[in-house]
Amino acid sequence: MKNLLHIIILLLLILPQAGFSQATGFLTGAVKDEQGLPVGFATVALLKAADAAVINGTTADAEGRFQIKSPVKGTYFLRFNFLGYVQLDAAPFEVTGDSFAKDFGTTTLKENVQVLQEVVVQGMRPTVVAYADKTVVNVDGTAMAGGSSAYEVLAKSPGVWIDQNGDLKLNGKADVKVMINNKLVHINGKELQSLLQTMSGENIKDLEIITNPSAKYDAEGASGIININLKKNNDAGLNGSLHSSYQYNELNSYIAGAEVNYKKGPWNSFASLDFAERANLRTNKMKRTFRNQQDSSLDQNLREEGTRAVPTLRLGADVDLNQQHSLGFLADLSVYNTENNIRTLAKLVDGNPENDVLIDALNNGKANKHNSTLNLHYVGKLDTLGTTLSADLDYVRLYSQDDASFLNRLDSLGIPAGVSINRLMYDNPNNYDIYAAKADLTKAVGKTGKLEVGAKASHVISDNELKFYEETDGNMQPDAKRSNHFIYKENILAVYTSYSTAIGQKLNIQAGLRAEQTFAKGNSVTMNQKSSSDYFNLFPTLFVQHTVSDNYQVSYSYSRRIDRPQYSALNPFIFYIDPYSWVVGNPNLKPQYTNAFSMTQTINQRYNVVVGYAVTKDFIAEIPVQNAADKTTYFQQQNLESMKSLSATLIAPVQVLPVWQINNTATLLHQKFTKELDLQTLENEQVSFMLQSNHTLQLPKDVRLEINTAYQGPVAYGLYHVDANWGVDAGLKRSFMNDKLDVSMSVTDIFKSRRMVGTINIDGNSIIADQYRGTQSFKINLRYRFSKGSEFKSGKKSISLDEVNRAGGK
Repeated sequence: MKNLLHIIILLLLILPQAGFSQATGFLTGAVKDEQGLPVGFATVALLKAADAAVINGTTADAEGRFQIKSPVKGTYFLRFNFLGYVQLDAAPFEVTGDSFAKDFGTTTLKENVQVLQEVVVQGMRPTVVAYADKTVVNVDGTAMAGGSSAYEVLAKSPGVWIDQNGDLKLNGKADVKVMINNKLVHINGKELQSLLQTMSGENIKDLEIITNPSAKYDAEGASGIININLKKNNDAGLNGSLHSSYQYNELNSYIAGAEVNYKKGPWNSFASLDFAERANLRTNKMKRTFRNQQDSSLDQNLREEGTRAVPTLRLGADVDLNQQHSLGFLADLSVYNTENNIRTLAKLVDGNPENDVLIDALNNGKANKHNSTLNLHYVGKLDTLGTTLSADLDYVRLYSQDDASFLNRLDSLGIPAGVSINRLMYDNPNNYDIYAAKADLTKAVGKTGKLEVGAKASHVISDNELKFYEETDGNMQPDAKRSNHFIYKENILAVYTSYSTAIGQKLNIQAGLRAEQTFAKGNSVTMNQKSSSDYFNLFPTLFVQHTVSDNYQVSYSYSRRIDRPQYSALNPFIFYIDPYSWVVGNPNLKPQYTNAFSMTQTINQRYNVVVGYAVTKDFIAEIPVQNAADKTTYFQQQNLESMKSLSATLIAPVQVLPVWQINNTATLLHQKFTKELDLQTLENEQVSFMLQSNHTLQLPKDVRLEINTAYQGPVAYGLYHVDANWGVDAGLKRSFMNDKLDVSMSVTDIFKSRRMVGTINIDGNSIIADQYRGTQSFKINLRYRFSKGSEFKSGKKSISLDEVNRAGGK
């Protein structure tokens, strides 16, 4: 109760600040093209009317919106520029005082089309734009988005990598949190992968990569946040699209779907139905070496093939009650039917040929998942000076019924030779109920200040049961040693305040504080063991941005963040893989805490150099525990003592020609992991280099070519060492029928070089694994747009909660 009182006192302290006096003092507006589409990242300059001297300026955001602080008294005009458009000077206007404000509404730029040697040269929107607090990746209209899922689009973004488990990593760090339209996705692991794989990349407008989030965001996520902004529907009338795609990567995948948007008067609604049958391919060659009196080894060759059929229905509507207030709802229903077959051929060598064993293990698994989400949201503009209030209510229900059977054949090569057959199966029903509510208030304070305050509460119930059976005398009998029933409940209460202001013309500061109180209880019903964990934390943030000159800006940031264990990792279950491998839960797993510092330098408003340093306490990582006596290995999430990361990243866009644009991201990284194990200190550190280069070329006949290349040097992750890997992707896109029909083709991992080779050695027991996840593929995609009343622009919000992230599913 004492910690809860801390939160209440903090909330009472920050809320009264919303009544401060306010003034605006900004020039605002939006930039669009002749079709009414936003011209994202257009340049807006403020000039004196007398001599056209540049006073100030900015770059519009991805939606074409801009904001410039008002200058001193005088007469000025705005100049708008963007590659591929005709420069436009707006009408002069007069600034009458310090608090002068003016909304310029919508400014329309005309496209500038030149014909050079029968090649139509059209302006291309920059694919990657770096800001002091985030990096924006434009996805809309790119060839690589055609037929790709959101998961595949994220994997090609600057600084983003996919690890050996298929999880996202950002600048070499795991625990990336994903948001959709500024709403946190409350799932993680395999289920987050499934969610992103069911989302079409063509519905994405852009990605915001935020490595140091402010206090407004949940404190969850050590490496940062990736916010997926979906396309918005701003047009009246009926519009939508039909799409289908095919992918081959040794197996076949199919996707088809439709979406409809309707806007009339104050109502804006959408509905989409997608069906995907995706193939899953994975191979893994693993060698385990055990240290004992006679060194022994286990060589395994695994091949996994599976299918995942996923129909998904999404519905939503927003209504403007008046010009100040709007209400809306979102509903999302997904059904996952999966089948996976894993065949493992292995040989156990024990130093004595008579003890060698051949293993043939077949694992057949089926899962049926029903995931539903409901969101109610409100947005209110409380005055004309920028005060806004927003509120969200979320309910998420995740249900899964997983079943698996195991057939193990062990052939002894000794004298006399013998064969034994072992049959096992399990039944694993599990469900999560997640409730969340939050409210945010934003208010202008003084001439340049902005105050944000908010609160959030969430309640999670996880009910997971594992029923294991083993064949005895021809009958399947319950196996009490492997069976368990675990119930986990968690409540999180949070409040935050954040204040930003400008000091003079060149300095901007934002400071924030977030407080979170966590109450957690675990109950292993089978073993009659209960545990509880209550903890209170403060998460400060600080951002300082200094405009040294028009061509040089530098910003500094600090934040403290937390990563709580995934709910499944807390379950004290033993998940069987094969006769010599299983996964064990860890109910004693603690949260990890990260302090992160960064400095960002922006040169010529184009190039960014980011230097970052992060220290994580109780870092969560997978640790394999090998038993030399029976040659078994179990894998478990454990806390390391610390992780330290030092990185330097260069973001360098290059416009080679008007039709050839290159975006380069290079990162130099040093990471060090420390683990105390069996009275000894284990350290794993590595200096690594990562490079991504994305090329976009506008070819004749309105054909767009994209080539993505990526290289990741050797990296350390936990106690694992991962070898270097690289890959090349290419895609073509062309539109037909007055841009109503898009056809795109792409080839990913052209040279089949994206293989994960990892090693680990603990006290002489070692594992070497070579894994391939079916990344080489060919895809073709068709999308047809239709409209009645206005041009099509797909658009919808999405539901996103951090609690779902940790549930491992959507």
